[in-house]
Amino acid sequence: MSGHSKWATIKHKKAATDAKRGKIFTKIIRELTIAARTGGADPITNPRLRTAILSAKSENMPNDNIERAIQRGTGTLEGETLDEVTFEGYGPGGVGVLVQVVTNNRNRIVSEVRHMFSKNGGNMAENGAVGWMFHRKGDIIVPKEAADEEKMMSIVLDAGAEDLRDDGSAWEVTTPPEAFEKVREALIGAGITPATAEIGFVPQNYVKLSGAQAQQMMRMVETLEDHDDVQHVYANFDIDEKEMQAAVAS
Repeated sequence: MSGHSKWATIKHKKAATDAKRGKIFTKIIRELTIAARTGGADPITNPRLRTAILSAKSENMPNDNIERAIQRGTGTLEGETLDEVTFEGYGPGGVGVLVQVVTNNRNRIVSEVRHMFSKNGGNMAENGAVGWMFHRKGDIIVPKEAADEEKMMSIVLDAGAEDLRDDGSAWEVTTPPEAFEKVREALIGAGITPATAEIGFVPQNYVKLSGAQAQQMMRMVETLEDHDDVQHVYANFDIDEKEMQAAVAS
């Protein structure tokens, strides 16, 4: 049972407001730009760009926005200079945290991320201190009501998934990165729409938190994710779903 999929499900339900949608668009546009810059403008030969385009379309982003972001990445349109940085650190209870950032001011974001860690009971760490706790995987979250276990199992394992976990209110599907698109497409083809689907970092193990530490951890994750420059936050916490919802609501 992971805290990650519970948080992804809660976050998906919260993201319906216009303000949140604006932030989501900003993050996806930056991902499109970086993906095009590092791997080229052809989604057929650039898997990262292909995934970013799928994310953009799942949020109903207009095609013009997608095209402009790609053109800024390839340099055919002028745009701001962006750096991609990953920070590592620890949250309450020794939880490992990875923070992926796309920024136009590296010096500023270093101090701001450090402040967000320390303000919420954590601390920054050296590169490599936390990264070993995670594996790069495809990670797909499906609401429980979308399908039963037998149907999920037959679809995702046949398509190349590694694992299907029952995580309370959601199914969490993990895949090798190269099988991610095939598994996602198999689910959509079967009429099952994931709450979230990305290639990211999945923890090898989890740290159970409760009480004040759980609340502090949730504040840290929300604060980090709400920052305009932060693209993704990965953490190996496990918090009871009811406690997580209460912390978010408070």
